Amino acid sequence: MRKTFVLAIALICSISLLFSAFKSKNQQSWIRINLLGYQTKSFKVAVWASKGTETPKSFELIDKSSGKTVYTSSNIKVFGAYGPFVASARLNFSEFKKSGTYYIKADGITSPEIIINENVYKNTADFALRYMRQQRCGYNPFLKDSCHTHDGFVVYGKEGGIKDSTHFDAVGGWHDASDYLQYSTTTANATYHLLMAYRDFPNAFSDHKLATGLDGKNGMPDVLDEAKWGLNWLMKMHPQPNIMFNQLADDRDHIAMRIPKEDSQYGKGFERPLYFIDGKPQQRGKFMNDTKGTSSTAAKFASAFALGSELYQNDKSYASQLAEKSKTSYQYAIKKKGVTQTVSVKSPYIYAEDNWVDDMELALAKTGKITGYGDKALDSAYYYAMQESVTPWLIADTAKHYQWYPFINLGHYELAKQSFGDRKRELIDYYKQGITQVWNRAKNNAFYRGVPFIWCSNNLTVAFAMQCMWYQQLSGDGTFSELEQANFDWLFGCNPWGTSMVYGLPSWGDTPTDPHSAFTHLGKYPIDGGLVDGPVYTSIYKNLIGIQLTKPDAYAEFQSDLAVYHDDYGDYSTNEPTMDGTASLVYLLAAYDSKTDKDFSNYRKEQGAIIRGDIKEKQLAIVFTGDEYADGSQKIIAALDKEKAKASFFFTGNFYRNPSFSSFIKTAKAKGHYLGAHSDQHLLYADWKKRDSLLVTKKQFDDDLKANYKAMEKFGISKKSASYFLPPYEWYNQTIANWTEDFGLKLINFSTGTRSNADYTYPELGKSYRTSEEIYQSIIELEKQQGLNGFILLLHIGTDPRRKDKFYDKLPALLKHLKQNGYKAVTVNQLLGN
Repeated sequence: MRKTFVLAIALICSISLLFSAFKSKNQQSWIRINLLGYQTKSFKVAVWASKGTETPKSFELIDKSSGKTVYTSSNIKVFGAYGPFVASARLNFSEFKKSGTYYIKADGITSPEIIINENVYKNTADFALRYMRQQRCGYNPFLKDSCHTHDGFVVYGKEGGIKDSTHFDAVGGWHDASDYLQYSTTTANATYHLLMAYRDFPNAFSDHKLATGLDGKNGMPDVLDEAKWGLNWLMKMHPQPNIMFNQLADDRDHIAMRIPKEDSQYGKGFERPLYFIDGKPQQRGKFMNDTKGTSSTAAKFASAFALGSELYQNDKSYASQLAEKSKTSYQYAIKKKGVTQTVSVKSPYIYAEDNWVDDMELALAKTGKITGYGDKALDSAYYYAMQESVTPWLIADTAKHYQWYPFINLGHYELAKQSFGDRKRELIDYYKQGITQVWNRAKNNAFYRGVPFIWCSNNLTVAFAMQCMWYQQLSGDGTFSELEQANFDWLFGCNPWGTSMVYGLPSWGDTPTDPHSAFTHLGKYPIDGGLVDGPVYTSIYKNLIGIQLTKPDAYAEFQSDLAVYHDDYGDYSTNEPTMDGTASLVYLLAAYDSKTDKDFSNYRKEQGAIIRGDIKEKQLAIVFTGDEYADGSQKIIAALDKEKAKASFFFTGNFYRNPSFSSFIKTAKAKGHYLGAHSDQHLLYADWKKRDSLLVTKKQFDDDLKANYKAMEKFGISKKSASYFLPPYEWYNQTIANWTEDFGLKLINFSTGTRSNADYTYPELGKSYRTSEEIYQSIIELEKQQGLNGFILLLHIGTDPRRKDKFYDKLPALLKHLKQNGYKAVTVNQLLGN
């Protein structure tokens, strides 16, 4: 009896397993998510991807522990085909903010486990540092063994007065990409990212390791220990003012997989070649590289040393040494202006860097105090910034291997923080121009993917997310916040393959297991935290030399004519971890770990004015403007009081000086409504047809605005308490936005999409006249279709007597409707965060 029961259970289990396998094999739709998780107030979007033609009309969020549906939404943006998929869609659950573990379910398809938690990225930056430590050359704390202890012998040293084969101590640094070459340019860039990560987000890092990388505490955050490992090697690569080396070893490294201490293929025992930087083309197998100067590598040295000298002030001697190295590195950078490329002996693949002015910009932005050039260095940095305003790959959508390196212009960020006025705005706009180029490609697919699938596409993805983040930080404009989040999500599983691109992160998710690395392939060692190269265009993959998959492709059903990714050590193009990409990821993870509520703001801007607040929050600002009329004032206050709503009032100096309006102004202020400026004389700033054509001078603008605030002073309203300015006629241009900023104010305008701003019209105006019912319905319809989160809804406190149909009579109904639909009416400073 018992035997029969066991056999029956076994049969049922077998059938169940077969059914599951059949279902999996025939599955047509998937839900892709960020496997690592989402912070509570962040953008939270999953992607529906299907080989069928249908997309869901709604989806639900199910609590893992209770099995209950806790959220249902139809906030779905439908897209068409992408990669292997016929239909796709973005499932937006950003407004759900409760911490917990959930699943999304839509049309019978269930997502992987979704984690929502404010601290979901805690300690992830330290986790990625594990890969950096594992890549250490010299003493390797992971292996607890040493390697490459005989490096190295000089080649191309004639220009520096060095006889070839002369020995220089070059032991240390990091192996480059799970192979054992070492490049100065990638090491300097990686070091700068690690230093910058600690400078900008010190609380994201802990102290669990000694300087050697072994377990223990030494009173220094581990990220600074790691950065110091890079700096110490860079000093060896620049041992004297007239000597600098560009790389250690070359592609003869690639003869076979091996543990690092087994290197001996360069013809001089265990020594490896040190390539001197002479600013001239050097051997590239059958070819020559395209080196033209010394700037690209030497300038990166200068920047890393300069930032290091700022952060290691507890060790004055070390900081002083770094400052001196920074100074001599800069001099080496201007020795022969141009780019330095790497060398390859056997294969055609090199780091074909073609730009160097970005490196000069960064160096000058960081070395002014060290070189003694001061503000002149910033002027020179700005000169270089203009030479490459937008990193070329952002525009071209393609590049050779490492052609435009680093993949982000770090100099724009460092220089903008030290700049003011027009220069700062221009630097910020450089970032915006590049982001817009990518957005124009990304907005057409559900993954918001606009980064090209070239070699090391994941490195570009990290860099692009950083650029979006820095743009918002510098400008206050959150227009691209969802795009930034989409790129971050892509790295952790919200991609066609549904896999994280970081080894072991998260531990519970699908991550690389068979990367192109001797550590994993031979030693079966985990390479925790390593960011793999990422997907490449299928056309690139098919033309690469020496790639052969070693096992059936686990992601075969997700490959396409667009791009491929393989978790197979035989594919060095998509699954090889890189040291410099991982260092950039350390910065990005530290930034996300350190995000605050303010970082999640998502302001929208147009012509320099904020036109919408955070679209993740179900609140809006109702603003009223006034110049000569105030006939609706009492009805408006009464309606606001009844629904306990707050509003914002922007008045001209004419309005504030009108004795008839004084009582209302005092009442509105006492009730906690916002009172701001709308110009003094209600000037028209720009031509209606040629928006760029100004009708006022800067002096006229300033004098008029000063008069506006002077009229406000008698009501106790100052620039400090009323820092938002709404332009007269709601008509302005970028120059007006710039002048507003120079005046110490922030320019705002109404959100587009409704007819609310037409409530001043009257029948005699003809076609432009809008009835109150028409205006009301335009607001209701937009709310139904798109929502009014973050909306700035503009109305008028009074209108021309010729308008008999007053829209403020509909305000009670509008406020009630908004309240019933979950909206909170707040003041503009509450909406925009200050």
